[in-house]
Amino acid sequence: MPPSGLFITGTDTGVGKTAVAVALAAERRAAGVRVGVYKPVASGVVFDGSSDVERLWDAAGRPLTLAHVCPQAFAAAIAPVQASALQGRRVDEQLLRDGIRPWREASELVIVEGAGGLFSPLGERSLNVDLARDLGLPLVIVDAARLGMIGRTLAAVRAARAEGLTVAEVVISHVQPLSGAADDPR
Repeated sequence: MPPSGLFITGTDTGVGKTAVAVALAAERRAAGVRVGVYKPVASGVVFDGSSDVERLWDAAGRPLTLAHVCPQAFAAAIAPVQASALQGRRVDEQLLRDGIRPWREASELVIVEGAGGLFSPLGERSLNVDLARDLGLPLVIVDAARLGMIGRTLAAVRAARAEGLTVAEVVISHVQPLSGAADDPR
């Protein structure tokens, strides 16, 4: 039986998916769980020691290799299909699904981080929702604590359920510093 896992998705890009995936990986690793981390495709990746891919790998304790964490990384910070084309490549749809195999063999828990929102394209024929379904993983839906959060989050939860997916958790993140009277140091 394959190890358990979670598919981290968001209501949009930039809502804190990586921070949540990193926190989950670090917490489970600290509890003694062999954690695998998988980001099937990513764009805007510069391997400089602080990329999302490297942060995930560090949180899991650097198991396997960076290439296993993200086998399809592209430099341009645009949709993966366009980013891959700029490099004269194409997103390998089968690798999106097969790249998790080494993690399932080496880990007790695999944390998969999608790219963008639940219905964002990963390849020419695959959306995050398709990959989550194919991998058979429950979702952690992440949204940023900003105006419209309730509507976006409820829409994502309902859409996921309509697609036959299980929502394990909803996480509201603070990607911007809190502001207001309570934060005023005066």
